[in-house]
Amino acid sequence: MLFPVLAVALAAAPSGPLSLVKAADAEVQKVLQSDSPTPEKLAQKADEFIDFLELAKRALGKEWSNLNKKQQDEFSSTMKGVLRASYAQKAISDGRGSAKVEYSDELIEGNEATVKTSLLVKQDRFPVVYKLFRADAKAPWRIFDVVTDDVSLVATYNDQFRQVISKKGFEGLLKSLKAKREQLEKTTTAQK
Repeated sequence: MLFPVLAVALAAAPSGPLSLVKAADAEVQKVLQSDSPTPEKLAQKADEFIDFLELAKRALGKEWSNLNKKQQDEFSSTMKGVLRASYAQKAISDGRGSAKVEYSDELIEGNEATVKTSLLVKQDRFPVVYKLFRADAKAPWRIFDVVTDDVSLVATYNDQFRQVISKKGFEGLLKSLKAKREQLEKTTTAQK
């Protein structure tokens, strides 16, 4: 009995990077178009498609390997909270309902991939590139970076983190991120 259920679940899962990006966009649009889009609902959708651990690891860069397991877990959990709250608030405030997405190229190199898209808002076109990763050839694809107008989310955080670490150390960075997460979560709670 378990085999048919598992087969249906696997058949329904997006198989490639382009399929995953399309599915992620469709799911986000469903939440945004619903009667009650909430930051929590959007954050739950983000969890399905984004590899927050990989994003945190790459954003921290070489500093990641200097951390013990407990520090890595605390950092990735804090980073996830910041990103989820920030993304959900921005998506709801922007609405994204008036934008149209055009999907373009999918490039797979080993266990990493990029999917190029364009976001069309009125007469403006904004290039958006999704970077994806999978742990191995059998693992599902997950988004770990988004590049808009040639600006990478991971690279931007990496630059900011290096600056904070050079001045305040890792503990100072973690303290700053926790304060940011708390601020974003308070704003999210106030929006309800």
